[in-house]
Formats: sequence, C-alpha cells, structure tokens
Amino acid sequence: MAAGEAARFVAVGAGQAALACAEALRAQGFTGAITLLGDEPWGPYHRPPLSKAWLAGELGAEQLAMRAPALLAKKGITLRTGTTVQAIDRAAREVLLAGGERLPYDGLLLATGATPRRLPLPGGDAPNVLPLRTRAEADALAAGLARCAELNLPLVVIGGGFIGLEVAATARKKGLAVTVLEAAPRLLGRVLAPVLSDWFAQLHRQHGVALHLGAQIEALETDADGLARAVHLKDGTRLPCALVVLGVGVGANDALASACGLPTERGIVVDACGRTADPAIVAAGDCAARRLPDGSLLRLESVQNATEQGKSAAAALLGQDRPFTATPWFWSDQYDKKLQMAGLSTGADAWAVRGELTGEAGFSVWHFRAGRLIAVDAVNHAKDHLLSRKLLEAGVSPTPEQVVDLGCDLAARLQA
Repeated sequence: MAAGEAARFVAVGAGQAALACAEALRAQGFTGAITLLGDEPWGPYHRPPLSKAWLAGELGAEQLAMRAPALLAKKGITLRTGTTVQAIDRAAREVLLAGGERLPYDGLLLATGATPRRLPLPGGDAPNVLPLRTRAEADALAAGLARCAELNLPLVVIGGGFIGLEVAATARKKGLAVTVLEAAPRLLGRVLAPVLSDWFAQLHRQHGVALHLGAQIEALETDADGLARAVHLKDGTRLPCALVVLGVGVGANDALASACGLPTERGIVVDACGRTADPAIVAAGDCAARRLPDGSLLRLESVQNATEQGKSAAAALLGQDRPFTATPWFWSDQYDKKLQMAGLSTGADAWAVRGELTGEAGFSVWHFRAGRLIAVDAVNHAKDHLLSRKLLEAGVSPTPEQVVDLGCDLAARLQA
C-alpha cells in the first residue's frame, strides 16, 4: 500500500487493534484515507474494565473511551459505527457493507475480534443468561446484578476463567451472593500452576463465593417469562439464580476471512507481521492466529497482543517488516489482588514460588520447562513481574533453587 493521499486504508473492526494500526499508519507518514468500520454504536473503548470498574459503576463513558471523536478527526481517521461488513471482494479490493454499499481499499485490516461461546443446554438461550464481551453486554450484566439485589437471589457464573472470576469478584463487592461453576477440577487450570489455582479458589471462598469444581450442568430451569431461575447439576443440585453469566471462552471471528478464501484455523492465519495470504490484507487482535516457526499457531487475547499486532500490521501494509515476537503479558484484577502474567506457561513441568502465599508483600510463581524459565505469574508484586519480563526477553533463566531463595538477586542474572 502506498503512503500517498490516493491510498485507502480500511479496518473491519474499531477496537484496540484497529486503532493501533490506524494511528501507527499516521505516525509512519501515511497520508491516505483511513476508515474504521465498527459494528457497535461506540468508538474504540477499553474492554478490560468491563468486568470490573465499568460493571461496578465506578467508571464513566469518557474514561472508558480510548479516543475522543475529536481526536480521531484531528488525526484524519474516519470512524463509522453501527456498520456491518457482509463480505470482502478481494479481486475488486472492496468490502461490501450491509445495505449494498461497496467501500474500496488499497490496504485492509481484519480486526474482527472474537465471540463468546454459548452452552447448548436446555434454557441456555434465556435472556438473562449473558456473556461478557461488549459494552452492551456489560450494561445488560449491570442491570442483571441490580435485579439479583432486588430479588435477593444469587448470581451464577458458569466458567472459572478470568472473565467469570472478575465478574464474581465485582458482584461480591456489591454484596451479592455468587456461585461459580467450573467443569474442570481447578480454577484457571489451563494457565495457572496448581498452587496458584488453589490460592485463587481460597481467595474467592474467603470472599464468600460458593465454588463448585468439577461441576456438570444438566439444564437451566426457566420460569413462565422464559427467564433462568435455577441451574441444575447432574448430581441433583439445584442452584437458584436471577442471572447467569457465561465465561466459557470465545471463538475467533474469522467467517469473513474464510468466506473470501483466506486461510483460517482457530482464527485468521497470519505471519509474525500480521500478513495474511493476500498481500493487501492483514489481521490483528483476537481474530488472528499467528503461525510460529515450528508450524504451530498461537492466538492470544490481550491488550498487548492487539496493540502490537496492530502496529506490525500497519508496517506490513507499508512494505516494512515489524514482527511482533515479544514476550506476551496479561493481567487480572480480583478484589484487591492484581495478577500479572508474563510468558506462556503451556507445557511447564516444574514450578517454584518466590515469597509467601499468605504474606502481605505479594509473591510470584515461576514456571519451568526442561529446566528453563518460560513464564512467571506475580500476585501483588509488580517488581517480580517487570523483572520476569526482562529475563524472558533476554532468554535468561534462573534455577528454581535461585527463585525460592529470597536472598538471591535475580536481577543480577541479567548482567551475568
């Protein structure tokens, strides 16, 4: 894509990745038209607060927004909200909008995000069985929490992942009764070491959450109005509720890409620079699955990933190489605890804890595979989080014995 005024950039999506790509294009001297197409009524907004401060009513719309409309206009970025893209014509280099309008592009970003999974259960389509992905869904959840308080009935959360646990924590801070149902034998089992899974289970129980691990759901009982009023487990347990929150994962929105012939596999397949199989089309964010050197695919859901992939995609459209291969990091806020994660712990075969799990100073859990450090999870310990990112970026690995020794200066390993 040329950098001149005749060039046209279009982004399908108006979230974190699309905004990062658009602003990176402007920063690199792109003077052509930039259009963001969002299917929601609002411009780019921060999603992490939706399950926390926004749901709790502690954050205003101005604070939730990433950029004020006037700032987007100042940068020459056209935002079209409430706009649905129905198809991509790669031969004509046009996107087809609902209503029949065709919008031409020279460079196209697919930042279509992901959609929460539903559960194929009787009663699972009741209007008070809600996922959490968008501002509208968060607003519906807030109304549902108010209904729980009004009826003095619990919230039931299906899924003991980050979204479900953050919503549970927010609801408990409001004084609501909360039950969390997790099909696996422990919380966050795919991403946390057993010792940290157990710690989070204890944290939520200490705050009054009723946890059911290994829960098998049979059906959702509905009333005469079609609303879910109880969750039935296969062991005969009946759990009354006024609201059910689904936190059972998401699927990449790759249907548009697949329909126009782009390779998809658990997402839109891209290289380290965000390029798809079409040189005029890039993809970034939750919808993109990056092909790794060993042939496997990696799809990440995080602010860092969306931002950096968006910047890489902008460079790719301008004919530059800016691979995004940095150590991934994530975070989750639950009650007064902040979990900060660096690296990917998949395949870890050993763990070491630095600090006291029951102390006030915070602690961290260090993941190893074949003796090498691959990830670190820090709880209320920003210093360990920042240090671990530096160690992982540098490829420097302390030993488990050094990690547990609080007298060992792990930072000195960077100068060794």
